[in-house]
Amino acid sequence: MAARIAENLEWIAPEPRAAFLSDDAIDILAFAAKSLDGGHAAALVTLVEIRGGAARAIGAQMAVRDDGLYCGFVSGGCTEAAVAADAVIALRKGMDRNLRLGEGSPFFDIVLPCGGGITLAIHVLRNGAVLRRALTALRRRNPARLRYHPGTQALSFAPSEGDSGWEGDTFVRAYRPKPRLVLAGTPMEAGAVARIATASGYEVVTIERGQTPSPDQLDADTAVALLFHDIDRELPLFDAALASPAFYIGALGSRRTHAKRCDALRQRGHGEDDLARIKAPIGIFDKARDANALALSVVADIAETYLHAARV
Repeated sequence: MAARIAENLEWIAPEPRAAFLSDDAIDILAFAAKSLDGGHAAALVTLVEIRGGAARAIGAQMAVRDDGLYCGFVSGGCTEAAVAADAVIALRKGMDRNLRLGEGSPFFDIVLPCGGGITLAIHVLRNGAVLRRALTALRRRNPARLRYHPGTQALSFAPSEGDSGWEGDTFVRAYRPKPRLVLAGTPMEAGAVARIATASGYEVVTIERGQTPSPDQLDADTAVALLFHDIDRELPLFDAALASPAFYIGALGSRRTHAKRCDALRQRGHGEDDLARIKAPIGIFDKARDANALALSVVADIAETYLHAARV
């Protein structure tokens, strides 16, 4: 049975249970908004302080509704049910609260495996309008921020980008659109990459033979992977990708092939800064000899680049 955190028996929460398993920010916000629209009270739980080590980054979130159903993670899965129970108490009282777990916590029986401590802000949502504004921005592939005001127990929307963290006496949670992979290449190899990328949470756009991606398909949260064995077929796609803010551009082929590719791109007017953006050979390890190994290599390389680009 999950541990419950309650000040007295009057406020013991129903048995918490996960609605589904996801740490995707859009999934969590959508669950909270849908709960409110369905007549449930709901709370948004945000990781606002880390003491020592922690399984999740600052800004990690859960959404909890009044019947104990929840989604999201603020730790490694070891405390989420207890957090949900405390959030239901906040919902019943109609008041925000902070919850400290692990190091520095008053609850001796809740110990984080990482040995550190975390502070969670439990915000009782008053309406879903601010969540829907954030969701609309993200679905339009625009960054968004939600600003939590502890003093007034309010949440506001800001259509801008930045980092998650404290700004004065307010906590800002920054969101990025879902990462996208624009993919073109031979059917077997491109198909294998598409399957792994989809399973990893990427939105996958496959470019058919003879087509080029449009500018609105190539934003700062988009990776481009070209998996051809023919340089001439790549060149129009490189023109589009290199003109975009895509965070990753990779191409199949040996170093000798890439040298020929760069010569062809120079002849099309691309400079050395453009060429330096291309990861070739593509992937985290060279000489993947089969489609599945190539797919793992490519998606891992993209994921690492996205992480280091400090995306949310």
